[in-house]
Amino acid sequence: MKTKEIIKRAHGFAKPFCVSKGKDFRLKDIDPNDTLEFTKEADKPRAKEALAMGVAALAELQDKLYAQDKWAVLLMFQAMDAAGKDGAIKHVMSGVNPQGCQVFSFKSPSSEDLDHDYLWRCTKCLPNRGEIGIFNRSYYEEVLVVRVHPNFLAKQKLPPELVTKKIWKERFEDIRNFESYLAHNGVVVRKFFLHVSKKEQKRRFLERIDLPEKNWKFSANDAAERDYWDDYMEAYEEMIQHTATKEAPWYVVPADNKWFTRVVVAAAVIDCLANLGLEYPKVGEAKLKELAAAKKKLLQK
Repeated sequence: MKTKEIIKRAHGFAKPFCVSKGKDFRLKDIDPNDTLEFTKEADKPRAKEALAMGVAALAELQDKLYAQDKWAVLLMFQAMDAAGKDGAIKHVMSGVNPQGCQVFSFKSPSSEDLDHDYLWRCTKCLPNRGEIGIFNRSYYEEVLVVRVHPNFLAKQKLPPELVTKKIWKERFEDIRNFESYLAHNGVVVRKFFLHVSKKEQKRRFLERIDLPEKNWKFSANDAAERDYWDDYMEAYEEMIQHTATKEAPWYVVPADNKWFTRVVVAAAVIDCLANLGLEYPKVGEAKLKELAAAKKKLLQK
């Protein structure tokens, strides 16, 4: 399949899950078990083939992005535990040149992080022009886990008069403005919420406990966070409602079937890059003469 056809199909896979106007978004409208045209396990091989073609197309587009050196692309991944963020990043970006891609995982903030504003640790990891930057979690934790657990907010050393009922609305506004600033400076932002169901998360947690080779993935804290499931879903929905924009849309990706999740993520990234008008740099007359002279000299030896 030609790259142009892959790009066209990618748009079709990504569009149903793209949220660029958050006002009317409702999380219940996206089924975590959705697989679009694929019929569950029967079509799993076809989905894997589609992913392989997508990865190849993505590698071609990323090569042009790197060579052109004008745009930077920032991909952010948010999800509940066991939704498949790591696997999606690994499989979708498997064909990308590591030289033009960086991945940052943001855990609990350090003491140094807490001595700065909440955007600081992510801002210093923004991608260079020509590169794809990936944030495995991000500053969106500040309106998710920090909102669900207010004691984390108390550790951020904010002046008490700034911690009001308006703080979440203010943070949403800050984030929208920050992402608008990035867009105005050539940093393309795309955000992914991998939407896994509570039932599927439970199955994956049990698998991590039962299979010795997956024991290392399980944390007792992961299971404890399930007690706050409804609070998290409310926080995610409101986060998307307030921060989904045309400049920096959210993709709410069904995550109960990992093979389908990866197809959609790859499709969204391809669709994004394909709209940047990427081309290999064209050299001028002087450079062409230089190349011709170098070739002549090489052929003489």
